[in-house]
Amino acid sequence: MGELFEGIEINGMALKNRSVRSATWAGMAEQDGSCTMRLIELMEQLARGEVGLIITGFAYVMPNGKVQTRQLGVHDDAMIPNLSQLTERVHAANGKIAMQIVHAGVQTVVRERKDRPVWGPSAVHDKIFKKTPKAMTQREIKETVHAFARAAGRVKGAGFDAVQLHGAHGFLVSQFLSPLKNRRTDKYGGPIENRARFLFEIYRAVRKTVGKGFPVLIKLNAKDFVRGGLHERDAMFVGKKLDEMGLDAIEISGGISGGGNLGPARGRIRKAQDEAYFLPLAKKIKKYVSIPVILVGGIRSLKTVNSILKTGAIDLVSMSRPLIREPGLVRRWKEGDRRKAKCISCNQCFQAARSPEGVHCVAERSVKTKKKAGAKR
Repeated sequence: MGELFEGIEINGMALKNRSVRSATWAGMAEQDGSCTMRLIELMEQLARGEVGLIITGFAYVMPNGKVQTRQLGVHDDAMIPNLSQLTERVHAANGKIAMQIVHAGVQTVVRERKDRPVWGPSAVHDKIFKKTPKAMTQREIKETVHAFARAAGRVKGAGFDAVQLHGAHGFLVSQFLSPLKNRRTDKYGGPIENRARFLFEIYRAVRKTVGKGFPVLIKLNAKDFVRGGLHERDAMFVGKKLDEMGLDAIEISGGISGGGNLGPARGRIRKAQDEAYFLPLAKKIKKYVSIPVILVGGIRSLKTVNSILKTGAIDLVSMSRPLIREPGLVRRWKEGDRRKAKCISCNQCFQAARSPEGVHCVAERSVKTKKKAGAKR
């Protein structure tokens, strides 16, 4: 039990406080996945803003697993030099940084071709992405497992403090876990023990590559919030099993495309009771694991953060949108300005990531523009 500004250690990684910057696609990488100076400066800004642990936006482990344009890649050794510059700058700013790694599955931005089909656990049509993936062969599954492991090796080699597996939000690992997307009849389908096999194989391969002393985390859906999707009881099994296997921390999220207002980034967070919307699910997972649990989803006020942490039900809190508007939010709270985050949960920042400039707060930009216009009058 503690408060936000109490330190915590995750498998030897000492964090100065319990704040986490949740992985956020910035739209600032090169088209080939290379890290850019703009992205380095953004991460450095977060480190100077006193964020305890920064998690990069998802980085693809294979070219056919790319989620978005100008997304970070960790699919090739050629990515390491620029990523090393990133970690050096963050460490120089007294920060800690992890990289999140992902395969998009059916949610890929890569165009399907005969020689490059879109992969998924089963050939189940996705109405949102308007694609029907090719059911992966067991050979392709093994190839992907190895790709995650090699990517994790690059993460460690580039000087990151930890690696996070993306097992949420409808990407490939999440697709395998979901009975809605996974209709396989082999050892990778059916009961949750089989649907989770792909994830467990990835974890084992990653752990073997990075070693016991390197922190490995996961972002996991506690629930998909769509009919036929992953249920919380299955998420409890997965969390407990990963804990037993040696996972170091688990970030609890929820929702996939098609879930409407029950997605990962919900709007209309105006009152204290609107915050921390995954807390009830995270508490349930916490009962089944001994490792640190990170809560993401709608955190806006220090009062809410400390009230949650004091109970011991959650160990760390993770934020994305508030830190897009205020990269120095944690430092502001630390210095005594305890006002809630300025984020209004409009979600326009995610659309802004598609712009040439990359992710930024549209609301903040509007405020500054109006102030400038008023000053000229």
